[in-house]
Amino acid sequence: MNRTKTAGTAFIRHLINIAVSIAMIYPLLWMFSSSFKLPQNIFTDKGLWSSAFTMDNYILGWKGLSGASFALFFRNSFFVSGMSIVGNLISCSMAAYAFARLSFKFKAPLFGLMLLTMMLPHHVTIIPQYVIFNKLGWVNTYLPLIVPKFTATEGFFIFLMIQFMRNIPQELDQAATVDGCGQVQIYWRLILPLALPALVTAAIFTFIWTWNDFFSQMLYLSKIKNYTVSLGLRTFLDASGESNWGRLFAMSTLSLVPVFAIFIFFQKFLIEGITAGGVKG
Repeated sequence: MNRTKTAGTAFIRHLINIAVSIAMIYPLLWMFSSSFKLPQNIFTDKGLWSSAFTMDNYILGWKGLSGASFALFFRNSFFVSGMSIVGNLISCSMAAYAFARLSFKFKAPLFGLMLLTMMLPHHVTIIPQYVIFNKLGWVNTYLPLIVPKFTATEGFFIFLMIQFMRNIPQELDQAATVDGCGQVQIYWRLILPLALPALVTAAIFTFIWTWNDFFSQMLYLSKIKNYTVSLGLRTFLDASGESNWGRLFAMSTLSLVPVFAIFIFFQKFLIEGITAGGVKG
């Protein structure tokens, strides 16, 4: 009797989970389905399966607007995301190594300030940052999006790497010092390989956050040749005229491919990195 009741409860729980999952994924399925529909059927045909399918949304959408294709937008997004990953991994790992393995004056208050930056809303710093970058002549370039990544401005990644590096035995540093290694060699040849899960996790989050970023890129990039994918999608929307919804949905579907690919191929490292950091912390 109890076994039957338990099986029934599990069945109901699975049904609820499936229903909630379908409800959550339905907007994505609708967007994917609409990317193959004729423009006049997108909002009139409410079902996921349309009677008339077309690939024109992908073909015409890929050509983009004003001579700038989505191949250019994808290339720009990969460039900004790639440079952001390089910058974050170098600068944040160096800052984390200093906090986790070295002793220096004002270490505690500086660590507290680093934690404080994690709690500071991003929008608070937008205006002063824009003023500085505008005075430097960096607006309409990728420099405002890339250079800050090389200055260890991501407190979350620094904190994540500190959690790993603190749990690496100090005896390894002492043994490396006896062998004649300096701090740079210990950091590069000993600590970084052991902190690989944290580095991979930081790289994945940096890619996803940069790829999906819209506000900062819209703020600093106004030339269409510099547009990233997120800004390129905006070109299909026209507040005063007719928007190309079919092409927007088609290119939005393609823009999700790199993010899904990163998640699928590196899911193991992502979960391991977050879990290990939380347990060791």
